[in-house]
Amino acid sequence: MGKTKDVTDATFNADVLGASKPTIVDFWADWCGPCTKFSPILEQLAEEYGDKVDVVKVNIDENPETSSNYGITSIPSVYLFKDGEQKASVIGARPKQFFEKEFSEYLH
Repeated sequence: MGKTKDVTDATFNADVLGASKPTIVDFWADWCGPCTKFSPILEQLAEEYGDKVDVVKVNIDENPETSSNYGITSIPSVYLFKDGEQKASVIGARPKQFFEKEFSEYLH
């Protein structure tokens, strides 16, 4: 794994809700084909915008508490958090440009 960070039920509050920067959270699973294909896009976002946002991944099978708390029923689900609050969400794999537009106010 490159610039993205794995977050767990135990670290979610500190790594996401308590983060000093906006945080893009990818809810995913090993068995999810679209999640696997989508992962390089998140790596690119982390590489290009790492000074503005953190990009983290939550494996829903290994972290059922966090995924349940946020009502994750479809994956990949990508949420953006800022100042401890969920500000945006995107369900399904999308092109990088989509995320750059959707999350633009947090990336610039």
